Amino acid sequence: MLHLQRLERALADPPWARPPLLEGAASGKIGAVRGEFVRVEAEGAVATIRLDRPPANALSRPVALELRDAARGVAADGTVRAVVVWGGERIFAAGADIKAMVGYGPAEIERDVSALELACRDLEAIPKPVIAAINGYALGGGCEVALAADFRFAAADAWLGQPEIRLGIIPGAGGTQRLPRLVGLARARELIFSGRHVDADEALAIGLVDRVLPPDDVYPVALAEAARWAEGPTEALGAAKVALNAAGDALERGLGREREVFVRLFETHDQEEGMRAFLEKRAPRFRGR
Repeated sequence: MLHLQRLERALADPPWARPPLLEGAASGKIGAVRGEFVRVEAEGAVATIRLDRPPANALSRPVALELRDAARGVAADGTVRAVVVWGGERIFAAGADIKAMVGYGPAEIERDVSALELACRDLEAIPKPVIAAINGYALGGGCEVALAADFRFAAADAWLGQPEIRLGIIPGAGGTQRLPRLVGLARARELIFSGRHVDADEALAIGLVDRVLPPDDVYPVALAEAARWAEGPTEALGAAKVALNAAGDALERGLGREREVFVRLFETHDQEEGMRAFLEKRAPRFRGR
């Protein structure tokens, strides 16, 4: 069992979890940056965070640190207005690197699980729409990464799940918290207790994914949808994310957070443009600021 107090301290952004920026990200303009296992490529206003650790995109601590760096990079880049997270044509991410973890004790696993949990937090906190494009398997930590996105588009032959219980552990990077928010507590309990995988059709039926597509269409459709979101009022979409993510808090706190971000929008260009366009009976021309 993890030492909970130590884990809580670790989640407060420990120094070892703050890696140097991926090459090319320090300027605040993504363009194309590359790490050993994660790369970011921008096409217009849409950035793709590409997991690339063959053969299964296993989520080791170095992968998690690069993923966190990528998430922070696209969040800070003002030219990026929507994001797609993709693991490639064959697999999204099959979970943690079990071979590396088998001999770990609490101290070692604390470092790894904290790195991935923090990466998922930063992914969730990107103030722009984020779509997880899921081909193949999204299991364990891979499923937790997908849960941190705003939308999940899955291939018709995709499988998702939190199978950690079969290893004598539980999800440790947000699965027990984000999964119930999507599918409800009772269904999340069944999925986590059983560790079973769900196919794309069941995932759609229970609300775990938003769309099911032919495998070859998953990434192109995600890009097209992201491009559509990128044409919207980026500041307002980011504010909506902040308010929605506070929905699990106590009501008073969530209402306060909603009011705070709502008020801030009245100093943005897109708020004024949206309202003037409405009054002038024309389509708004949003600039993402």
